[in-house]
Amino acid sequence: MSQSNLEKQEAKLKALNQKIKDEKNKIEQNLGKQIIRSANLDYGTLTTSQIKMIAKKVAAFLNQAQNNR
Repeated sequence: MSQSNLEKQEAKLKALNQKIKDEKNKIEQNLGKQIIRSANLDYGTLTTSQIKMIAKKVAAFLNQAQNNR
């Protein structure tokens, strides 16, 4: 494979990796929005420690549900 082809493949790989990263971020944001909306939480009053606590509780719930399968 020539250098040009390698560079093209590398550029495609970088673009694909960026697309994957962007999609993950989009999913994370949507998940967070849905949790906040479903729990009737106020965006303006959430602190970092509250966000971490909620994330831990959701993770524990999901892990428990997965273990009960």
